[in-house]
Amino acid sequence: MYTPTTAKDIIEYMESLYDEEQRQVLMRFFKTAPGEYGYGDAFLGLKVPQTREVVKAAKDTPLSEIPTLLMSNWHEVRLCGLLLLVDKFERLATKRLTNNADAIRQRDDIVTLYLEHAEQANNWDLVDLSAPKIIGNWLLLPTCLGGKEAGQHREYKQQVLDTLAHSTCLWKQRISMVSTWKTTQQGDPSWCLRYAEMHLHHPHDLMHKAVGWMLREMGKRVSMDLLRDFLELHAHEMPRTALRYAIEKMSDGERKMWMGQK
Repeated sequence: MYTPTTAKDIIEYMESLYDEEQRQVLMRFFKTAPGEYGYGDAFLGLKVPQTREVVKAAKDTPLSEIPTLLMSNWHEVRLCGLLLLVDKFERLATKRLTNNADAIRQRDDIVTLYLEHAEQANNWDLVDLSAPKIIGNWLLLPTCLGGKEAGQHREYKQQVLDTLAHSTCLWKQRISMVSTWKTTQQGDPSWCLRYAEMHLHHPHDLMHKAVGWMLREMGKRVSMDLLRDFLELHAHEMPRTALRYAIEKMSDGERKMWMGQK
């Protein structure tokens, strides 16, 4: 099997897979026309399974090579870099390594690199395939960031997400929202509720979808009554798309009732 060892190797190999027909499909799907959210993005025409195969082959690429991938003009190369970070983080986040000092340090290094290059995750797929598995998992794990001793450091982690949420960058804002997927899965709705409220009046449809999606997951994974409580307070002011996503798992009758409040 082909085993790339550097960013240069990876990029050259991925460029050799260039597919013009698929490139045109992706450019339309990811809204790259002037005035659209993905304007200016460049595609090689690779499908996600192809990129995942590259990640599998290149999983031992040093962390120091990843920034070169993240700074690439090619969408699929940036995705490859992000998925390599996901793979590295998950291998360091097993139960056995949760409190291992060296694993904590390496996880923190990955989180720091991810945050430094967050603007390079500049489309919804790049965010959604990376943020929950890196930042979301980090919220649940010991860290030395924000203090010398390893600990949960919730206040510092909240500060990190708040900084992303208050950024003027759409993709950083989406990172702050979709990262709450992992905390919700572990039964903690507080992160989701905090950032759903923070982004409630966001002007962009991609954030409306993210807010509704995370609220729906919170209702499904934690408490439908908690979701209803949120809707009681906010349904009248929520963007229609966010509300529609949030209530997707409810009965037809209840969905009609909530939508009738718009």
